[in-house]
Amino acid sequence: MDRSLKNSGRPTDPSERSDPEERDDSIGPKESALALPSHVTGSGALDRLVETARDYARAAASENTLKAYAKDWAAFARWCRMRGADPLPPSPQLIGLYITDLAAAGGKAPSQSASRPLSVASIERRLSGLAWGYAQRGDRLDRKDRHIAAVLAGIRRRHARPPMQKEAILPEDLRDMLATLPHDLRGLRDRAMLLIGFAGGLRRSEIVSLDHGKDDTLDSGGWVEVLEGGALITVRGKTGWREVEIARGSSDQTCPVHALTQWLHYARIDFGPLFVAVSRNGLKATSERLSDKHVARLIKICAREAGLRPDLPEAERVRLFSGHSLRAGLASSAEVDERHVQKQLGHASAEMTRRYQRRRDRFRVNLTKAAGL
Repeated sequence: MDRSLKNSGRPTDPSERSDPEERDDSIGPKESALALPSHVTGSGALDRLVETARDYARAAASENTLKAYAKDWAAFARWCRMRGADPLPPSPQLIGLYITDLAAAGGKAPSQSASRPLSVASIERRLSGLAWGYAQRGDRLDRKDRHIAAVLAGIRRRHARPPMQKEAILPEDLRDMLATLPHDLRGLRDRAMLLIGFAGGLRRSEIVSLDHGKDDTLDSGGWVEVLEGGALITVRGKTGWREVEIARGSSDQTCPVHALTQWLHYARIDFGPLFVAVSRNGLKATSERLSDKHVARLIKICAREAGLRPDLPEAERVRLFSGHSLRAGLASSAEVDERHVQKQLGHASAEMTRRYQRRRDRFRVNLTKAAGL
């Protein structure tokens, strides 16, 4: 057996191995991860500070990131059990073998056939999830260890590909998608979400995190103010807080501000989450905030119903569109200075904004001629 497996911390006697059903594969912070030092005497005030610190630690990453990390850890723990190894303590040799398997065969269980290799980006995300998982258990994963770094470098060199881009939803596509929506309460809500998401260049998580007013809820990711000239959205994104200005459109049918005010009026929303679920009979808005998965499903369904990209099979057409399609659509169709698009999308660099521009004039600046050739 490989020496790395022998030194991975697993028991050598099968009877000594812990029951897989009793194994704790959760990724939540352990009680020992954030606690008082052993030489400090506890008190009510200090204990409350410890709990507050744990709350802050849990808020260090978004809910979606934590869910993804939890899946990454569970997949690694399952992979280890299927091969008679133990994920604890961290073993660079074992993790090097793991990412090798991910690159070669997708890291599926032996009983599952036709496994597909993961992309380089997915493997790097898995490593991030493992590093987080070990940190929550009081351990540290050294990603620079040669057993990990050298293997990952080889995977990048052999398998790296340009990132697959989602299809941009252009204005004409958006109009066709809006036409598929019904004229009921759900239709009003979904119409407002699509238009606000497009005009604001918002991520799907940013759309559903909005509240009607500032500090309405504890899980708020921003709020909206409807002004005479448009809507001012203050939102917390990946790069921090930013203000997004959404001006009024040329017609009520495609105006994001009009669509938003119609939804707020008929749904009677004056406090709390901006985009919420609707009752089964479709007559009343509930207080339940929608998840970002609703935005993804909405875009895929509307793109399919609108018949976008009819040259492709339906399954492939659906995969082409996602929440990023709205942001890419704005970046590709807004005929303004690039820096305004960068600010609207909340990008830290112009290079990132250019990745979203599917049909920009790539040779507008001709450095060849400028150099005298």
